[in-house]
Amino acid sequence: MPLTNNEIDYVKETLRNSLRNKMKNYNPEPASMPFHTRLLGKDRLALYSFIHSLNTNFGTSIFEPVALALAKGRFKNAKIKADAGSYISEYAQKTIQNIIDGLTAAKILPDKEREIESIRQVCKVGQMNKVKLTKVDIFIESFDDEIYMFDLKTAKPNIGEFKGFKRTLLEWVAAYLAENPNGKIHTCIAIPYNPYEPEPYNRWTMRGMLDIDNELLVASELWNFLGDEGAYENILDCFESVGVELRSEIDEYFAKFKL
Repeated sequence: MPLTNNEIDYVKETLRNSLRNKMKNYNPEPASMPFHTRLLGKDRLALYSFIHSLNTNFGTSIFEPVALALAKGRFKNAKIKADAGSYISEYAQKTIQNIIDGLTAAKILPDKEREIESIRQVCKVGQMNKVKLTKVDIFIESFDDEIYMFDLKTAKPNIGEFKGFKRTLLEWVAAYLAENPNGKIHTCIAIPYNPYEPEPYNRWTMRGMLDIDNELLVASELWNFLGDEGAYENILDCFESVGVELRSEIDEYFAKFKL
């Protein structure tokens, strides 16, 4: 089902506010680049710098609130920047390390269901250690009491980062199960768009560390999960519509950087 009119209005307003706030508060770095400036022009360099800066907070200022709005319309509970839990048992920590070591050495293949069950078996065994975990970017509870925790990432994560991503996902599982041993839990890397379109997302770099079918949602997989079928295209249309609407404001903003 496509987004409702209220959801579309919310997405557009989020985009308008984010872009206008960015233009109001953004100050380009004062670094001198005389060759680049003379070749390309100060306004083009300012635009490049602005886009780069915007990319760094796209997740928190746009993707997360949009995801929250969609999920609230479809699930029992949804929130952003949530805590997975505060304690992990010492045996769960050992189990997580064994999983990471096995995956790193290619002695085992990623299997999220098996990994969750192995952590569940020891989620309260041994000393309970207090931990400070990475915040859950998007936390969702379904009407069937299943929990989904998403770690929102940039479109092209570095291959060397996946070991850390995997540990985060497993630690969330351990912390949640420490408080809810029988709970149904899913933890996943969420990537808002596919930079390789129209080609499929280049998933092979994650194989061997992530269970691709159960630990990764990319582009339409993510947005359609949050907001139902058709949500991804609806959101893209919202971005285009707001871009057209604010074009004159954007042009006026960057005109002041011309030499």
